[in-house]
Amino acid sequence: MARSFALAGLLRVRAIQEDQAAAELAEAHRRERAARVRAADAAHALGSAFPPDSADVASWHATVSARLALSALLIERTVEQDAAEEVTARRTADWTAARGRTRSVERLAERHAEKVRVEEDRAEQLLLDEVAGRRRVQDPT
Repeated sequence: MARSFALAGLLRVRAIQEDQAAAELAEAHRRERAARVRAADAAHALGSAFPPDSADVASWHATVSARLALSALLIERTVEQDAAEEVTARRTADWTAARGRTRSVERLAERHAEKVRVEEDRAEQLLLDEVAGRRRVQDPT
């Protein structure tokens, strides 16, 4: 009869923690991609804001004001992107650590399973040897 793995509950908990860390990492990647898109959109908008060819003073002031606002927006979006990248890096480290903790218990489970298999094979071989020994005693031919 196979013995159960004593740390099976811990392995389940570690797997749940790893799954949660993976979900948080996926969310961080999603937010980082969104921040990159917003920053790229702001950069594109700033690069597209040119004063008209024949501009009066009011148009020129409006264009300068728009470019200043877009510059501020680009700076804000860049800061958001940097923050999202930092969160992604932390979530990656968290997932890596969780995976390492899970893997260490998985290795113990694999060793346990191998030990149980070896013990079962040994018991089966002893049984087969006993059966073979009985046949020789009963059938002296």
